[in-house]
Amino acid sequence: MSVIRQDDFISSVADALQFISYYHPLDFIQGVHEAYLKEENPAAKDAMAQILINSRMCAEGQRPICQDTGIVTVFLKVGMNVQWDSEMSVTDMVNEGVRQAYMHPDNVLRASILADPAGKRQNTKDNTPAVIHYEIVEGDQVEVHVAAKGGGSENKSKMVMLNPSDSIVDWIVKTVPTMGAGWCPPGMLGIGIGGTAEKAAVMAKESLMEPMDIHELRERGPQNRVEELRLEIMDAVNELGIGAQGLGGLTTIMDVKIMDYPTHAASLPVCMIPNCAATRHTHFTLDGTGPAVLTPPNLDDWPEVTFEVGENTRRVNLDEITPEAVKDWKVGETVLLNGKMLTGRDAAHKRMIEMLDNGEELPVDLKGRFIYYVGPVDPVGDEVVGPAGPTTSTRMDKFTRQILESTGLLGMIGKSERGPMAIEAIKDNEAVYLMAVGGAAYLVSKAITASKVLAFPEMGMEAIYEFEVKDMPVTVAVNTSGESVHTTGPAKWKDLIAKQV
Repeated sequence: MSVIRQDDFISSVADALQFISYYHPLDFIQGVHEAYLKEENPAAKDAMAQILINSRMCAEGQRPICQDTGIVTVFLKVGMNVQWDSEMSVTDMVNEGVRQAYMHPDNVLRASILADPAGKRQNTKDNTPAVIHYEIVEGDQVEVHVAAKGGGSENKSKMVMLNPSDSIVDWIVKTVPTMGAGWCPPGMLGIGIGGTAEKAAVMAKESLMEPMDIHELRERGPQNRVEELRLEIMDAVNELGIGAQGLGGLTTIMDVKIMDYPTHAASLPVCMIPNCAATRHTHFTLDGTGPAVLTPPNLDDWPEVTFEVGENTRRVNLDEITPEAVKDWKVGETVLLNGKMLTGRDAAHKRMIEMLDNGEELPVDLKGRFIYYVGPVDPVGDEVVGPAGPTTSTRMDKFTRQILESTGLLGMIGKSERGPMAIEAIKDNEAVYLMAVGGAAYLVSKAITASKVLAFPEMGMEAIYEFEVKDMPVTVAVNTSGESVHTTGPAKWKDLIAKQV
């Protein structure tokens, strides 16, 4: 029998969440580097270079890999012989660990959890509560798997109740393109098969806690149907040509994880959950001898990768940009942004639309400006701003036409593709949409030289800021003609891959 003390459990959870905020699993980094080395699309290769550079910077500086520091998910396997020396419930101890981790003064993590989700949606301000799954098992230990899942990838989760005779592979190949690039590929797919609807979803999430090993599987060969499916799905998805950040390329996913469970004879539940380029998870075991000890990875194991600016890279001064100047920008080209830009995401856009509808003057003049869809992490020490990577742009699509036509906004910067409604509005107003790399938040923050809040300070990270930037790298994703790199890029690479297969 072992006795697990309250303080040991809480501190272990808190330390694990801090740990995964800035240390990628090494197997994931090795997978991205392998994909980087073989990638033939320059835009996708540059995106992966930024992800790898950002990862090393975060490991060295112990700052978040992504500004979206995630919703915490914890899987607990509690031994039947365990005793607890605690005045708190296990759930309360987990949440206290989350609270301490996310409010750590040396590495503040962004609080993204909102209570009353169908009502007031008020921020809990400490990222609690976590989503916790319990299993009672034999033994006298507590095994803990901790993950922090960003909203961009979590929002792309898909669930289906197939007929028993349906093809799982066909459903996945049909469904992955509908997910867009908001889940920040390259990443992994977690798949749960069987049980009931909720069991399939939990298995899909739990499968993502496992290390990447599909290359070892490919070398030794599959030994059962689940292993065959892993290989079939990985090959079929990568043949879609979606590529890193949806720019088109050879690698969209680097592994497929599957868990299954017996199911009803009339049922075939399947859930698919993607893990993004900010994959964050670890595990530890408590046996009553003290808190968990997490060993930092060796930074020498990180690859030496550089992000090279090409000779034809366009350097732009946002303080002097004109509508005429953006008309010759081509999709897929790299642009280095300099000068002042605004920020604003869901809450700020909703407020601005309400003000416009009421005939009120906006607190910020958007005419001729660029707005960055971002919710930054609070700065620590001498930082201008904490990690400040882009958020998923499609969430702003429903606001785009009115904002462009009412304010004269010239450009938008975000993550992944825009939907048809937004692209049409961009084309009609001869505006542009630029894409920053999701999963490179700390790297992006180093291009920000000044920051101040201009409007809606009560919204916290969703306030409107003004950033001053120096050589912030972005890709032209939608030009003034309405051409989208997220349409042309994957289409091109799907054809190229098909010719190679």
